[in-house]
Amino acid sequence: MKIVLLDAHTANPGDLSWQPLEAIAACDVHPRTPLDQTVARCAGAEIVITNKAPLTREIIAALPELKYIGVTATGFNIVDVAAAKERGIVVTNVPGYSTPAVAQHVIALLLEMTNHVGHAAQSVADGGWVKCPDFAYWDHPIIELSGRTLGIIGYGEIGSAVARIAVAFGMKVLASKRTWKEPPPAGVTPAEIDDIFRQSDVITLHCPLTDATKHLVGERTLGLMKPTAMIINTGRGPLVDEPALAKALNEGRIAGAGLDVLSVEPAKADNPLLTAKNCLITPHVAWASRESRSRLIDITAANLKSFLAGSPVNVVNG
Repeated sequence: MKIVLLDAHTANPGDLSWQPLEAIAACDVHPRTPLDQTVARCAGAEIVITNKAPLTREIIAALPELKYIGVTATGFNIVDVAAAKERGIVVTNVPGYSTPAVAQHVIALLLEMTNHVGHAAQSVADGGWVKCPDFAYWDHPIIELSGRTLGIIGYGEIGSAVARIAVAFGMKVLASKRTWKEPPPAGVTPAEIDDIFRQSDVITLHCPLTDATKHLVGERTLGLMKPTAMIINTGRGPLVDEPALAKALNEGRIAGAGLDVLSVEPAKADNPLLTAKNCLITPHVAWASRESRSRLIDITAANLKSFLAGSPVNVVNG
């Protein structure tokens, strides 16, 4: 049996081991794979593991021995799952592996927008405190979170983890979810999406990207927000209409944004958010703690073992 890893570098740039997969079969590990080399590298493989390297209908058709595709991520839109299903190829993903890390990153963005720790530290390094006549100084308002309202759009595993931290800070939490099978915990109130935009001091996005949620943050919903409100996106870049958000920030119609994802990645130089006022952008790293990546590898191997045992789990095209 041959296992091919198409783009291994992001999940494991060298600080972890692929031993959980190598214990199953010999692995052909590629740090990155250009699209025009995918078929050649996967030739003869029964098992292909990918993160962001696309497996299109045409590529799948060119790999007659392929039986299993493991996506080392929660999102699986890089695989043509319909084409795989037509061929009887099982496609799996890895849900839930990065929940603690992403929730922590949401709070890191929130605290940077409210406490400006990085900015203050850089100001000290630049000599600002040495030159100051007073024992303390600040050039951005410092905002207490206690008593403020956090709106969570997409109250799933990550959204609920963020909510627990927010409640611990003393925040009120409004949350939207497609269906509430049981009452939310104390401190969390179900709300409609428009009400979340109107009432929240901070909104954080954790919903899936669908036709209905694309550009969920756009001209209309931005117009519902308070001028003091902020928005955080660690979900999917296209949830946000980027020109509309940049315009709202530059015009002062909302107070700030913290983003870990953009619609095109790596970021393009002409993305208007790169130069927008009060906009923090991190390079899609919310998920990337060592612990998360280690879980990712372990679950990827466990998915493959279950498939080989005849009881596949985390199947996305069943």
